[in-house]
Amino acid sequence: MRVLGLDPGTQRTGYGCVDLEGDRATAVASGVLCLGPGPLATRLVRLHHELCRLIETHQPEACAVEGVFHHRNARSALVLGHARGICLLAAASHGLEVLEYSPARVKRALTGNGAADKQRVQFMVAHILGGEAGGDFDESDALAVALCHLEAVRPLRVLE
Repeated sequence: MRVLGLDPGTQRTGYGCVDLEGDRATAVASGVLCLGPGPLATRLVRLHHELCRLIETHQPEACAVEGVFHHRNARSALVLGHARGICLLAAASHGLEVLEYSPARVKRALTGNGAADKQRVQFMVAHILGGEAGGDFDESDALAVALCHLEAVRPLRVLE
């Protein structure tokens, strides 16, 4: 099973594509889509285009998207919602199963602690995938979302 994990943002969106073979997960591709400057609508079009390209290139069977967390700033939450909507649209328009996981659930799946910090999540992503998780939290968070989905579907031996 191949899963595309997404950590949505309107400036930067992390992505991580992970395969499950037997009870082991391996990274296929990961990175950050830097959407650049400009009006929000222009960045959202760029995000949709890049996500469609990733989906067509890597052919995932499912897409796991990090869910909304509570912002103190309503405007920030609303803007983030636009990016999440584009992620859902791109995946659904390619016929993918789309699932959403809260940040706390992702952290709990990887570390056993729903309040774990980003460094701990990044460490566990690297441990599970058998290598470096990169220095970018957007990328490691997206890989973590994909791993959370795989754990929900079929528990990974390395998390036991």
